[in-house]
Amino acid sequence: MELDGQLLIELAHYKMPFGKHKDQYLVDIPEAYYVWFQQKGFPPGKLGSMMKQMFEIKVNGLEDMIRTIRRDFTKQ
Repeated sequence: MELDGQLLIELAHYKMPFGKHKDQYLVDIPEAYYVWFQQKGFPPGKLGSMMKQMFEIKVNGLEDMIRTIRRDFTKQ
């Protein structure tokens, strides 16, 4: 998984548009939610792609990096 800086900034500011975690930043959603989607299938399109990337970030313990990016860089 390769991510460029702009994509990381967008990912850091991306919020869940529906469901139990609506309006929460993807990084703040529990890892178990992503595990469930990993087993059942991520949604299509941009949201699914963002969720897959966040799942990998969480599995690798990199949530603090995403929170730092969200704090230090504004969404463009």
